[in-house]
Amino acid sequence: MLAAPGRARLASGICHDPLVTGSARTQTPEATVLELETPQGPARVHLHAVDTAVAALVLGHGAGGGVGARDLTAAAKAARGAGLTVALVEQPYRVAGRRSPPAAPRLDAAWTSVVEQLRAGALRDLPLVTGGRSSGARVACRTAAETGAVGVLCLAFPLHPPRRKSGAESSSRQPELDAVEVPVLVVQGSNDRFGMPPGGPRRRVVEVRGDHRLASDAEAVSAAVRDWLGEVVG
Repeated sequence: MLAAPGRARLASGICHDPLVTGSARTQTPEATVLELETPQGPARVHLHAVDTAVAALVLGHGAGGGVGARDLTAAAKAARGAGLTVALVEQPYRVAGRRSPPAAPRLDAAWTSVVEQLRAGALRDLPLVTGGRSSGARVACRTAAETGAVGVLCLAFPLHPPRRKSGAESSSRQPELDAVEVPVLVVQGSNDRFGMPPGGPRRRVVEVRGDHRLASDAEAVSAAVRDWLGEVVG
């Protein structure tokens, strides 16, 4: 079960019910920004809506980065071009100004709370694709069933964590990918130091030029996302 919906608020601190059309929104030139309460504190959502959306894409950031990462921007652009509304989610620890993420259960709890509130409000009745870059991709994989995602987009999935000791074996996050029971797209840099995930029956892996930042070939990232979304949500 997802956590009960929280409440959204504007920067002024005035609370609003996110289920009421038009509430909890502050307009910027590029997006509508929602601040949503979660069990881990307030999260921030940058909502890029399209007219007559066919679906929605909800994306999370990497462990130490933000929603302005080049690959996230490329994926968001491709999704909007394909008729999807896009929600870029800042986890509570980033909203609070911290760079180091909390433990996985806390990341997952905040994420599922945000997704539930978006499903009940701005993204109501839309098929939902979830995903993110690096750590955000892992969160989306772990919570895919709980959030009811119809697909999961993984940008720069960190297959192997960095080795802490010389010669030490590196564990694999492959089980997180394998556990997802809906279509998965992994877009991975050919020189990603965290490794290259294998494909699978429900998993497509697209290798593009670059490293873990996926900053070298934004057009290739966009093309991979656009083609895959066309298959997943029509």
